[in-house]
Amino acid sequence: MAEQKETKNPVQSAERIFQVMEMLADHGEMGLMEISTALGLHKSTVHRLLMSLVYMGYAKQDEVSQKYMLSYKIVSMAGKMLDRMDILQVAKPYMERLSDISGETVHLVQREGNNILYIYKIEAKIGTIRMVSHVGMVHPMYCSGVGKAIMAELPESAVKQIWNESIIEKKTEHTITDYDDMLSVLKEAKKNGYALDDEENEEGVRCIAASLRDYHNEVKYAFSISGPTSRMTRERVEELSVDVRKVQEELSMELGWYRK
Repeated sequence: MAEQKETKNPVQSAERIFQVMEMLADHGEMGLMEISTALGLHKSTVHRLLMSLVYMGYAKQDEVSQKYMLSYKIVSMAGKMLDRMDILQVAKPYMERLSDISGETVHLVQREGNNILYIYKIEAKIGTIRMVSHVGMVHPMYCSGVGKAIMAELPESAVKQIWNESIIEKKTEHTITDYDDMLSVLKEAKKNGYALDDEENEEGVRCIAASLRDYHNEVKYAFSISGPTSRMTRERVEELSVDVRKVQEELSMELGWYRK
């Protein structure tokens, strides 16, 4: 009866699965009965929790000793968190500088496969218009300035793969839906050192974006300045491009990139 209750209580189940993970992290390899005794839980409960961890890839069982241990998946997850924390810590002052210079909305994103993930945002200091973007939002690369800034630095084979694996649709009348047109735009972005979202994702919104290189010389992040077309005129974008490219170089170098 107690087992049935425990199964129906998701909070208690979550607490116990973390107890098992912490036990394995503290002590290394442990057998089923060792964990059961140490935590004061019935062995059937511990076995079910261990099987969940093994199924999800967070733990594994030694075939010879039959003992359990954590896998490197937890290390990988922690590494990703640290990477994200590091980029935010380093990038925030630069994003704040761009926000102060432009008065417009500033975004920082990270590439996630064929998409970009918004990891930081500073709202515009002027006007009342608010972008639909928010931290944690995932967005296609092909119709965003930040996505195109990243794509412009990739080999064409990678661009082709992203294009083929994305759902290409007209979000506005300005959205690029022809692959050859996209290649031309990316070529221009590569030459200029920055990319544009020219009302391709939201009507009336224009963005200037640039990619960032890390210590592996890989383009994993990008940032942008976004605002209404009434303020983000072609002339204003050209003026801001100087600041964008300056931040691009300085921040990339602080992330460990060096010019070859």
